[in-house]
Amino acid sequence: MDTNLSRTDRTDLHVMEFPHWFHRSDHTHRVAAAILKHGPIARTTLAQDLGLSQGALSRITSDLIYDGVVEESSTEPDGAAEPRERRGRPQTALRIRQNARTFVGVKINAHLATAVAIDARSIIVSRPHSHAIAEQTPDVLAHTVAELVTACTADLADAHLPTPTAIGIAVGGHIVDDTIVTFAPFLHWEGRIPFAALVEQATGLPTRLYNDIDSLLVDACWFGGGVGYDNFAILTIGTGIGYSLAFHGTPINYPDKTYGLAGHILIDPDGPRCVSGHRGCAQCLTSDSIAEEYSQMIGKAVTFDDFGRDARAGRALATRLVNRTCFRLGTLIAAIANLAMPDKVMIAGESAFIARLGTDAIRDGINNYRHNQSAPVIFEIIDHDWALWAKAAASRVLIRYIKR
Repeated sequence: MDTNLSRTDRTDLHVMEFPHWFHRSDHTHRVAAAILKHGPIARTTLAQDLGLSQGALSRITSDLIYDGVVEESSTEPDGAAEPRERRGRPQTALRIRQNARTFVGVKINAHLATAVAIDARSIIVSRPHSHAIAEQTPDVLAHTVAELVTACTADLADAHLPTPTAIGIAVGGHIVDDTIVTFAPFLHWEGRIPFAALVEQATGLPTRLYNDIDSLLVDACWFGGGVGYDNFAILTIGTGIGYSLAFHGTPINYPDKTYGLAGHILIDPDGPRCVSGHRGCAQCLTSDSIAEEYSQMIGKAVTFDDFGRDARAGRALATRLVNRTCFRLGTLIAAIANLAMPDKVMIAGESAFIARLGTDAIRDGINNYRHNQSAPVIFEIIDHDWALWAKAAASRVLIRYIKR
């Protein structure tokens, strides 16, 4: 598809300088980031985690409170009764000021763009807004993003929340410098496309681009099921196969990981062939491959949605394919666990519902390729919602706004 590179690959397009909430020492930014990730958190715990003295931490947090970034809150659970007597100073914890800033995140797929707004604690504060994509050219998509941002901004105004500080956009593909898309197969984009600059022109807001799977991974590490885990992996199944690994909340920086390399790992020697001619590779977990395999099983052409409907209804052949697919998925998770050694694996994507239907088969697939004395592989299944992917993109710019 023509991506209008003659119009978008221009030297006159420059991205805005990305703002920061405050400008202080590196230690101050580290403290603010830790409060964002772990708050509400007591000063004593925070000082121990960051290796700071109580005096140094007190000075830093005083600056953050003065700047309007952090606020104090009671460590008592919400609604807890006040004790009649207290000895010493009441215990307080630190947390980010929730309504001080907002951010918009957008997830762009082949045929749909979805946006939400979040507050300064990465909580969704707008309705999800979606826009069908009829034309995939970058300049048209930039204006689509602008329309979605306008809709989210209206929701923020209705809730008496501030206008967005920045925009984060999640794209399935390869991103350079958080501003340029060089490869987005589902959008048929190739070449250096300065999409962040195009969106900034259309919205007037600082914009950064992120790989969609990395964004979901980072969001989970900071605000979801990955908090507290040193090594955390995400595996997505749907139109394609995605994989990413984080260490201490930061995705491993490997330049080729956004090219879908995990999708061609052998997981079933007797499985179907992919379009590249590989038999039984992880592409057999994609929705198109599952639909084709199910069509062969029932003797007529059906869609993936047809399979999903039959699987949820518990039809025998669909259930058989669910269990086969989940065993294959477990085999892939075992390979990830054996080689990358994550503490936890998150399963997400449009087809994640299959994993919920065949959890036992996933465990069988994992156990088949793990030593019988090895620790169980912890995995979590996330129900699919494009709004959560958009929220993850917004979380990326929120984190960037606080970190340095």
